[in-house]
Amino acid sequence: MASPSSYMAIVTMALLILFLGSSTAQLSTDYYSQSCPKLFPTVKSAVKSAVAKEARMGASLLRLFFHDCFVNGCDGSVLLDDTSSFIGEKNAAPNANSVRGFDVVDDIKSKVETACPGVVSCADVLAIAARDSVVILGGPSWNVKLGRRDARTASQAAANNSIPPPTSNLNQLISRFQALGLSTRDLVALAGSHTIGQARCTSFRARIYNETNIDNSFAKTRQSNCPRASGSGDNNLAPLDLQTPTAFENNYYKNLIKKKGLLHSDQQLFNGGSTDSIVRKYSNSRSNFNAHFVAGMIKMGDISPLTGSNGEIRKNCRRVN
Repeated sequence: MASPSSYMAIVTMALLILFLGSSTAQLSTDYYSQSCPKLFPTVKSAVKSAVAKEARMGASLLRLFFHDCFVNGCDGSVLLDDTSSFIGEKNAAPNANSVRGFDVVDDIKSKVETACPGVVSCADVLAIAARDSVVILGGPSWNVKLGRRDARTASQAAANNSIPPPTSNLNQLISRFQALGLSTRDLVALAGSHTIGQARCTSFRARIYNETNIDNSFAKTRQSNCPRASGSGDNNLAPLDLQTPTAFENNYYKNLIKKKGLLHSDQQLFNGGSTDSIVRKYSNSRSNFNAHFVAGMIKMGDISPLTGSNGEIRKNCRRVN
C-alpha cells in the first residue's frame, strides 16, 4: 500500500497531467455559440470593410496573429500598449515600425463588445480576424478553435527572442518552429502567408545587394526602391509575392524556385536544403498548400492558450481591465 506522501505525489502528478492536457482541450470551435452567436458575422464584416479600404490590411492582421502566438502563446499580448509596469511587444525589433492593424483590431473589438459585452477575448478576435483575412483574399477557410483568454502582461524581451528575424537560416527557422511544437512542414506551409503583404527595405536590403542565390533582374528591380545605404529608404515597401501581393495563392513557392524570394529567410526554404521538396510540392499544388496551411494555422493557434481562470477578457485590447 502506498504511503500518504507517495499517494499525494501521485494525485498531484495526475492533476498536473490533467491540467496540462486540458489547455488546448478547452478550446473549441463552438465556444461562443451560446454566449455570442453574432460573433463570426460581426468580425467578418469588420475585416471585410478594412480590407476593402486597404488590401494590405489582410496580411497585416494575419501577421499580428503570428507575432502574438510566437510570444508566450496566442494570448493577445502583442496588442497591449506599454505601461508603467511593463514594456510591451509593439516596439520590439520584429514589430517596431512594422506590425500594424491595431486600429482595425480596436474597431472589430468594439463591434464585438456591442454584440456581446465582456464575453470574447482579444486573443480570439485576432484568431478569427486572421482566418477571415485569408478567406477574403482568396485563401482557404477553417473552423477556428476558440476559448482563449487575454494576457495581463507583455514582454518586449520575449518578442525579441521568439520571433524569427528575416536573417534566419534554415536550421534556425526549423529549430524555432520545433520549439513551439510546429513541424518542418508547418514551417514551410505557414511561410506561405508571404503570398500576401509587403516588407520594408531594411528587411531585405542585405539580400538584394549581397547574396548570390537571387535572380539578377529581380534583385535589380528591388534595388530601384531600396538604396544600398542604411538609413536611406528603410521603410520603402516591396511585395513579398512579386505578382499578386493581395491574393492568397501559391505563387510564393513558384518565386522561391526561381530564386525570387524577397527575404533571406524566404529563400532559405529553397536553397538545396531539406525543405526544397516541400516547396516544389506546394508550387505544383495549390490544394496541397491550402490543406497544410490550414493544419499549420490550427496548430499555431493551439500554442499555450490561457484558459479557465488564467488571464482575463479584456474590454479594450490595448490595456488590461
